Amino acid sequence: MPMSFHGILPYIQLILSVLLIAAILLQQTGASMGGAFGGDNFTAGYHTRRGFERFLFNAAILIGVLFALSAFLTLIIK
Repeated sequence: MPMSFHGILPYIQLILSVLLIAAILLQQTGASMGGAFGGDNFTAGYHTRRGFERFLFNAAILIGVLFALSAFLTLIIK
């Protein structure tokens, strides 16, 4: 007997949540320790994401949207 979409949805949410956590934790922060103690750190906020950093940023947004949609589907299906 094949599983229904209702039975697969929790597993999809679990996978999406792990991927979202990984995508967020792998991103680098722009602030350094000097900025935390009042140092001049104006350039840290103004940089262009390139390469893998841009991919992680876009992936985190996409996975977050997919996770929110799956949570919304959970509410509708039940």
